Order: sequence, then C-alpha cells, then structure tokens
Amino acid sequence: MDLSAFHFLRPWCLLGVALAIALWVAGRAQRGAAGRDSGIAPELLPYLTLHTAGSRGPRPLDLAALLLALGSVAAAGPAWQRDEPDFLDNVAPLVVAVDLSRTMEATDVPPSRLEAAKRTVRDLAARRAGAKTGLIVYAGGSHLVLPPTDDQDLLDLFVQALSTDLIDRDGRDVAGAIDLAAQVLAAERTGGTLLLMTDGAPAPDPVRERAQAARNLQILIMAVGGGEAQGGMDVPALRELARAADAPLGSLTAAPDDLDWITLHAQQHFESVQDAAAGPPRWKDAGYWLCWPLALLALLALRRGWRVTWQACLVAGVFAFAAPQEVRAGRLADAFLTPDQQGRLAFERGDFSAAAGHFHDPYWKGRAAYAAGDYAAALAAFSRLASPEAYFYIGNTQVRQHRYDAALAAYDRALALKPGWQPAVVNRGIVTRLLAAMSQEQQVDQSEPPDRTVADKTAQAGQLAQVQVQQAASEDIWLRNLSLSPARFLRGKFAVQDAGERP
Repeated sequence: MDLSAFHFLRPWCLLGVALAIALWVAGRAQRGAAGRDSGIAPELLPYLTLHTAGSRGPRPLDLAALLLALGSVAAAGPAWQRDEPDFLDNVAPLVVAVDLSRTMEATDVPPSRLEAAKRTVRDLAARRAGAKTGLIVYAGGSHLVLPPTDDQDLLDLFVQALSTDLIDRDGRDVAGAIDLAAQVLAAERTGGTLLLMTDGAPAPDPVRERAQAARNLQILIMAVGGGEAQGGMDVPALRELARAADAPLGSLTAAPDDLDWITLHAQQHFESVQDAAAGPPRWKDAGYWLCWPLALLALLALRRGWRVTWQACLVAGVFAFAAPQEVRAGRLADAFLTPDQQGRLAFERGDFSAAAGHFHDPYWKGRAAYAAGDYAAALAAFSRLASPEAYFYIGNTQVRQHRYDAALAAYDRALALKPGWQPAVVNRGIVTRLLAAMSQEQQVDQSEPPDRTVADKTAQAGQLAQVQVQQAASEDIWLRNLSLSPARFLRGKFAVQDAGERP
C-alpha cells in the first residue's frame, strides 16, 4: 500500500463531513437551550429529567451525524492504488545484451564471467515469468539471438549455447547493440530496457549518439567481474560508458539483489512511459470498504424510542446525489467479468480451450485456439483481422500445418504493414532456410536412386499408426525441430551477417 499516493477522487463530497459537524453542534446547542428555557434550576435539571427507553447512551443525532460524516468520506472516493486490470500484460519488456569478448572467460567470478552472466540471465527470466525477455550478443559486431519472448525454455536453450567463439570479430560494439535493442523494442511499442552485461567499454562518443537517438529506451549496465586476476575490469571505462549512455551502473554479485535492481529499474521505466502515453491514471475507488461500518451503524440505529426521520432523509439525499452511475449486468458471471476478461483469466490458467470459447475478440480467440492446438479455429479467427500481429500468427499457424509457402506470404503481409518488425523477420528467415534445406535434401534424394529394389514378400500389409507428438508451449518452440544445434546455428548466422557487413 503506497499511502503517499492517497487522495480523494471526489473531494467535494467531503463537504458532507462539515455539514455533519454543523448539524451535531446545532442539535447539541438546541438541547441545551431547551433545558435552560424550562425555568428549572440547572442544578436540579438532571434529577427532574425523565429518561425513556432507549434514551441513554448515544443520541439519534449523534448516530445520524456519524453516518453522514462516514458516508461522505465513502462518497468522496478514497484511493491510493491504480486501477489496472490484472489480466493486462503489465510487465516491462527487457533485452539483455551479453558481451562475448575474450575477457569474459576470466575466472575472477566463478566459474567464469560469461557463465555468471548466463546464470543471471536465466534467473532473471525465471524471476520475470510472464514478461518478455530478448537476447543480444556482441563483440566486434552485435547480433540478435532471440527477440523478446516469454518462453523461458527457448531463452534458456540459446543462453546455454553462448560462448566467446561465436563471434570472430574482436571488439565491443555497444553502439550496435543499442541500435538492435531499439529496433526490437520499437515493435513492442512500450517502454523497454536494455541491460548490458560486460566487463569493459568502447569509445563513449558513438554510444552517446546512439543512446540519445533511442527513444523510450532505458539502458542499464551490469559490470561482470570482481578482481584484479586476469586483467580485472576496466572500471574507469565502464563509468565513462555509463555517463555516455546516461545509464545506472551496477556490479554483478550473484545475489538476489542483482535481480531486484534490474527488475525495479525496468518496471519503473515501463510505468513512466505508459503513464506518459496513457494520460491521467485511473485509480481504484476504495470507498466501498466503508459500507460495512455504515451498515453496522445503521443497524445500531434500530433502537426503541428513536425517531430520526429527518436525519435519515438527509443521509438518503446525500447518498442519492453521490451515487455512482448505473451498472447493467446480465447473468451473475457477466456482472463481474466480460467474456473477454473471463477468457483472459482462463488463458493465464492454461485452460486454452475454455479461453477460446469465452473470447469474443478475434485476436485473443485465435491466440487461445493456437495455444490449444486447434489450428483450424486459430486460422479462422486470425483471418478476420488485417493487423500485422494477425498475419504473424497466421504465418505461425500455417507453419504448424506444414504450409510453408502460405506462411511466407503471411509474414510478407505482416512486414508490409509493419516494415522491419523483428519477430516476423526472424520467423520468415527460419522458414526460408527450412524450405531451402528441404529443397536441397529433395534434390539429393532424386540424384541418388537406389541400387536395387527388393520386395519383402513375407511382410504383412502395413498399417498406419498415430504417433503422439508433444504439443509446443509457444509459437517459437518449433525452432527446436531444426537439425542444427543452437551453437552451430548461431555461429553460422553470425558469420554470414558479419560477412555481409564487410565492404
């Protein structure tokens, strides 16, 4: 609870508190005046006053004033928490850039600087479960390994494959890593963060230019290294890098505080960007909690001999003017959650079939059907849309159904609507290489006919058997079906990219 943000949504309703105090004071004064005007000596008045049943203790006026004051506070709308639905993706996107320079093989941080950085990336992804985390590596050149994804297993697969021999060119292309991260996070259209994990720094001027050009990109620097062994860290260069990038500088300690430091900065930056884009924030009205003490006070007012007709009318009038707008609801379940909200809750529970049945939104209906393995329903839902995201998932669905040409066409439509969108570029490249490999394998098979054909006359008629294949957990998991190991795949990819950059 952040009480520093406590405020009232409708502060003008607090005038009811002043009215309650004024009525209470006026009522007390009227009772005192009635006693004085009776002509009885003040010393004898208490002994000559008859107390009827229910006249002892709090008076009707006292309770009516308290009801009015408490009801006014409730109507004023006390608030201290933002009104953000739980089913929204309210987690900050993060891209981690890991330095693969030779110095990262130093063992001053056991077992090595690179292994410590890889362990931190895996722990960070586990801590930020449900958030999207991307991966970039750099040395003399910078390369995208994986766009932001919430698939921890896929991220872990490529993190384990990282080594200092993946990139042949020496150096520290931090400026290129910033450019890559800015392009990737621009597709997310949210406030993203780039985490640099390194033990050294390049010249600061190019970094300063790229950091200033990257809009809504926050840069964090985590220094990896801890001793003078094997050269130690270049601390002055790292501090100069932090000043050039206008970035907080931390040191890897292999403690939970490292993860807290990263996630706190990432989430704060994400929320600040979202607040600037969304305008004035919406707050949760906590005034309904005061309904319970109000009901209890109203119950206590039912005492014999009490007549508070005018006070009750006054309280009812205050609540009538301060009542919220009418809320219409159909069935009991729909009174609390819309079908799309119910579908999103089922989606987060992993009940994708039920989620697909609830969703009315075609995009989320398609996402749920895709996750449930109902690719025909997913394709039908995504086909109702003409957005880049819909065409992207149409491509993924076509790949699931082994319709690779249709998948390429869908990725092309997505890139036509959103040029340079990294997830579509990456998946299209994978499908292109997969088709090329299949074509080459088919040509080899056709060029090498069998030496001879032998018919097995003893064999019985063959029967088709269904093979159960484990369903993929996300749209990226099918990357693992490639025959190449992740390390060989990355090494070849980086070599081709570096060769293309050379004049």
